[in-house]
Amino acid sequence: MKAANFIEPAVAAYAAAHTSPPDDLLADLAEETHRLVGDRISMQIAPEQGTLLTMLVRLSGARRAVEVGTFTGYSSICIARGLPADGCLIACDVSEEWTAVARRYWEKAGVDDRIDLRLGPAADTLRAMPSGEGFDFAFIDADKAGYPVYYEEILARLRSGGLIAVDNTLQHGDITDPAAGGNVPAMREFNDLVARDSRVTSVLLTVADGLTLIRKN
Repeated sequence: MKAANFIEPAVAAYAAAHTSPPDDLLADLAEETHRLVGDRISMQIAPEQGTLLTMLVRLSGARRAVEVGTFTGYSSICIARGLPADGCLIACDVSEEWTAVARRYWEKAGVDDRIDLRLGPAADTLRAMPSGEGFDFAFIDADKAGYPVYYEEILARLRSGGLIAVDNTLQHGDITDPAAGGNVPAMREFNDLVARDSRVTSVLLTVADGLTLIRKN
């Protein structure tokens, strides 16, 4: 369980215990990722986020999805599981090492035929795609300074009524601390950008490290 420090631990544990848990495959992936990366396990989404992503994709009826930041594949499996059999997820990442792990688990999960991995800078990958309503759903979870670029490029290719989910938008509760450094200033600017954007309707959820849901009007 990955709980941010702004949520009382007992409450976070209770919420996680009352959320449908990951299956054995996702649990194995999380365990292997932890062995490989140690303290950097925070780069992987929390189990409750995975459950939520699958639910959101199914509820939205998405068929075409894009993900910026794949890592070892946990979130991509959750998104792909929510898609119909003929759906497609374009997964954008720069690491051959971590996505090699993802490929193994995509195959084990039986969703490898729904995932199109694009290695390279995500901004370049997105810009190379045709403009227009190419996507129904998107998930952004990569370098925080790049969020505004990913957001604009995806929004230009998202259908009206489409949904973007953005991770880490509360930065372990430091988002309101004016003295906080690291990724906090960049994330604060991104959050303000979304809140002012008349093209969308958004809600920032206190799930894990903050998850913002953005619907294109």
